[in-house]
Amino acid sequence: MSTLAPVADCVFCRIVAGELPAEVVARTERTVAFRDLDPKAPTHVLVVPVDHVTHAGELGPRHGDMLAELFTTANAVAASEGAAGSGYRLVFNVGDDAGNTVEHLHLHVLGGRALAWPPG
Repeated sequence: MSTLAPVADCVFCRIVAGELPAEVVARTERTVAFRDLDPKAPTHVLVVPVDHVTHAGELGPRHGDMLAELFTTANAVAASEGAAGSGYRLVFNVGDDAGNTVEHLHLHVLGGRALAWPPG
C-alpha cells in the first residue's frame, strides 16, 4: 500500500507526524531519519519516507524521486555519524522472514564498526 496520507496505526507515520517521540537526526521534504530503538551497530539510523509505503516490495517507477531522496538522506546520515569513511551498510527488509517488524518502508543505515558478512 502506498499512500500520501499517514496511516493512523503506523508507528513510523506517527513519528513522522511528531505524535511519537524519536531521536530525529535528519529531516528533508520527503524523508525523516531517526535512531533505531534496538540498535545493531554503533550507528543504526532508520530513514523513512514521509509518505506511507508498506515495504520495498511495493516500490515502482513512480517512487523514483522518493527513493533518490531516501538514499541521499541515508548517505548524509552516514557522513554526519562518521561512518562514511570506514564504510556502512544500507538495508531494506521485506516481510516477516527478513525481520521486518514495522510495515512502513525504512532504510537501515548501519555503521561505526566492522559489520559481519554475511549478516546474521
